[in-house]
Amino acid sequence: MTSALFSPLPLRSVEARNRLWVSPLCQYSCEEQDGVPNDWHLVHLGSFARGGAGLVMAEATAIVPEGRISPWDTGIWNDAQRDAWARIVSFIHGQGALAAIQLAHAGRKASTHREWSGVGSVPASEGGWATVAPSAIAFDGYAEPAALDEDGIAAVIEAFADAARRSLDAGFDVLEVHAAHGYLLHQFLSPVSNHREDRWGGALVGRARLLLHVVRRVREVAGPDVPLFVRVSATDWLEPEGWTLDDTVTVSQWLREAGADLVDTSTGGLVPGVRIPTGPGYQVRHAAAIRERSGIPATAVGMIVDARQAESLVASGQADAVFVGREFMRDPHLPLRAAHELGADIDYWPVQYTRAAWSSRPTVVHEED
Repeated sequence: MTSALFSPLPLRSVEARNRLWVSPLCQYSCEEQDGVPNDWHLVHLGSFARGGAGLVMAEATAIVPEGRISPWDTGIWNDAQRDAWARIVSFIHGQGALAAIQLAHAGRKASTHREWSGVGSVPASEGGWATVAPSAIAFDGYAEPAALDEDGIAAVIEAFADAARRSLDAGFDVLEVHAAHGYLLHQFLSPVSNHREDRWGGALVGRARLLLHVVRRVREVAGPDVPLFVRVSATDWLEPEGWTLDDTVTVSQWLREAGADLVDTSTGGLVPGVRIPTGPGYQVRHAAAIRERSGIPATAVGMIVDARQAESLVASGQADAVFVGREFMRDPHLPLRAAHELGADIDYWPVQYTRAAWSSRPTVVHEED
């Protein structure tokens, strides 16, 4: 059977072997609080590549120490982190998947406890730090951030560029700029969190200025061959006063002109307590609208758990690929199972696992079985 989900997707100079991809999944597992990925990250991400994912996206990885969501986040601001990522990237490549990294700065949502360690901001006495944002407006329950000045904004742009350079040195195939889920770049985009009156605030063009500067700078570093994604929250779920889908469509057009190749579409995260109408594929309509109205490829994410559901989203043209998170954590071999369920012909079962392949695949007889 011909499958849209299991058709390859060219991305500039590389090609994803299928369109079932691993979302960035924060692990909060750098126990030394040094931002260096470790064996947990190798096995976590490597298992998805072994399981047949077309692209494996590393978690939100901080471009500077103060950009971490928590003290236990991964980073890419120094060479030790770069070298540790290179080992993981090599394994992902060895399993036939593309390796991607999400470059992130948490802004006012930085310096927080991981969910099993506490609640709210981590104080300086416990390894926390002062946070920054477009405006001195706290996320509910967190410490108040300082508003970035011109020098601080310039430093953020260059930190994204430096992180992109280290990521490429580590061997990553794809770069993603994180501008969603209420983190720093999303904070600049939304009028709810950005009350600035200078060129970095006000009208949409001002609020989008930092994101566009970052994307252009990362594209300069990446050159013409490296795919560049941008993750966005298509809505704050606070219409009409918040960030809206119409805003996202407009900015997606600008992102395409600035050098982005794909919009990774999510929603929400700017403020707590909003009503989000969740359900299977609840964010797909946002990806479809961005794709149709802005002309840039887009991916869908959010409660995509079934092979036929994912196949339909790609085959119908609602998304160019799907990112999956929780279902990959439940089943790292999701693509192998999905291909079987769809009757898709794939050739990337690990040779060590061929004895476990479903009957639609050639099997190798082992005497010890």
